Amino acid sequence: MRIDRPPPGEELNRGVETEPRVAASVIVLRDAASDGEEPGVEVLLVKRNPEASFMGAAWVFPGGSVHEEDGGPEGAALRELDEEASVALESTGDLVPFSRWITPAEVKVRFDTWFFVAVAPADAEPRCDGHECVDVRWMSPAAALGAGERGEMLLVFPTIKHLEQLAELRSVEHALATAHDREVTPILPRVLTRDGAAHVVLPGEPGYED
Repeated sequence: MRIDRPPPGEELNRGVETEPRVAASVIVLRDAASDGEEPGVEVLLVKRNPEASFMGAAWVFPGGSVHEEDGGPEGAALRELDEEASVALESTGDLVPFSRWITPAEVKVRFDTWFFVAVAPADAEPRCDGHECVDVRWMSPAAALGAGERGEMLLVFPTIKHLEQLAELRSVEHALATAHDREVTPILPRVLTRDGAAHVVLPGEPGYED
């Protein structure tokens, strides 16, 4: 059985709602190798340090909180990508807004995260920083989702939902065109407790408005 909505567990907030911190994440893409396989894209994923208190050992897109000196989510996206994966983009103009996700109000640690797509530089040689991230790899979205289903990679809910969308893209060019055509509006999931278990519900799904 596929588990794509891991329960927040002890992260559930029983007290005053936490104000989300603004964050940014970069979905770095390259075209998949054309060796007779179906066309598509590969995405850069980094593995967070298993000792980290937040999302330890999870495979995610490079990113983090926005600092005052970043000047906004775009600046933070460039900085975090360079720090965590040693991939440097020339400017914020290389980033195309793709989505914006806000952590459910029912969770303690919350972020208001801007996700950007970007083309991998031709000379990119991703390397993990060995501190926040301990591994890095290129994978097709389908391969990453499969690894998550088999328990070979820990994937969190927003990463899974983005990988599902990316799996439908035919090329980097298609991804950029899709991003340019999207209207980025905040997505605020909810956490509902049913029979003692926590479930993440997206807007429009049954139970969200209850």
